[in-house]
Amino acid sequence: MEKYKSIFISDVHLGSKGCKSKYLYNFLKTHSCENLFLVGDIIDCWRLKSKIYWPQEHSNVISNILSMAKNGTKVTYITGNHDDFLRIYQPLQLGNLELKEEHVYKTVSGKNFLVIHGDQFDIVTKYGKSLSVLGDKVYTFLLTLNKVLNFFRSRLGFGYWSLAKYLKDLTKKAVNKASDYEESLSKECKTRNLDGIVCGHIHKAQISVINGIDYLNCGDWVESATALVETMKGEFKLINRGDIEKARENIKLLSNS
Repeated sequence: MEKYKSIFISDVHLGSKGCKSKYLYNFLKTHSCENLFLVGDIIDCWRLKSKIYWPQEHSNVISNILSMAKNGTKVTYITGNHDDFLRIYQPLQLGNLELKEEHVYKTVSGKNFLVIHGDQFDIVTKYGKSLSVLGDKVYTFLLTLNKVLNFFRSRLGFGYWSLAKYLKDLTKKAVNKASDYEESLSKECKTRNLDGIVCGHIHKAQISVINGIDYLNCGDWVESATALVETMKGEFKLINRGDIEKARENIKLLSNS
């Protein structure tokens, strides 16, 4: 089992059919850490308000996270726009589980990073929630369409391709250009004299430097299934779906040998 200083995951969207809960469950089973940061939109209350969808797989993920907290992992739940109903309870400390709006994290190398979901810096989410909800419904429809599209693609010998992700990336790119999402986050860090930021919200995993600020986006567990980790030596890297399955297969081989 891989052991890290900290693991950051965001945009899981438990309660939605698009959630890749099996991948997340496998990831949490094959990786451990001292600190687990849930960087917003872990539970999709927008979707649950319109229709209850909660298979056992989603409960397994919650159970796994609580088990990690019970066994000594410090779990910090940063609230997002899809799980904003939790914001009325923050800040809240329950043993090794803490609920809050944001967190200043000190890295192994001594840098100070702001950990925040990021919806506070998205002008569409902040000032046009009804438009965001409509966009979310369209995205859900596209995820369903993905299954049909990829059924025929597989029959024709083509690999997986996501129409939902392609269109969402185009939309997010246009919106972010208008709202300067990443620029706004980097400016916020500079204002607070912080060295970097860990965020989510836009479903695009990324490690880069923007205006001298380390910008780290966790990605999501709807399309890409990615996590951001900090190693014991202080290196930040992204773990994707392929890495997760490889780790799972290695554990299977070791248990069978």
